Amino acid sequence: MTGPAAPVSPEARARARLTVGSIMSFDVDVVAVLVFATVGRSTHEHGLDVVGILGTAWPFLVGTVLGWIVSRAWRRPFAPWSTGLVVWAFTWGLGMALRAGTGGGTAPAFMLVALGFLGLTLVGWRAVATLVMSRRAA
Repeated sequence: MTGPAAPVSPEARARARLTVGSIMSFDVDVVAVLVFATVGRSTHEHGLDVVGILGTAWPFLVGTVLGWIVSRAWRRPFAPWSTGLVVWAFTWGLGMALRAGTGGGTAPAFMLVALGFLGLTLVGWRAVATLVMSRRAA
């Protein structure tokens, strides 16, 4: 037999929200990279099989993970500047370096499209979320 549940402290609730927010934020970043790879493959008629999409996305996903680690994104997952810019820079920069190092294409036009798309998605969703949360708080 168990007794009544202990009340949950405000700190415990804040940690739970942070954990859920971090997981959701990481998921959104991964989806953004997968959409980038999918759209690129579709545009260039490379096929949309899962292996092909992952083959295109993996260098950028590695960059995303490293960007999360360097920025400690789990602490402020929704911050567009302190988190979003770092995640974007690592996703794009390391992604391009890994593509180049493994024989993938790094044409200037591709690099610019990737820079823009990944910037709009990885920083953009955070800016929108921050705006929505600040309006709700007001």
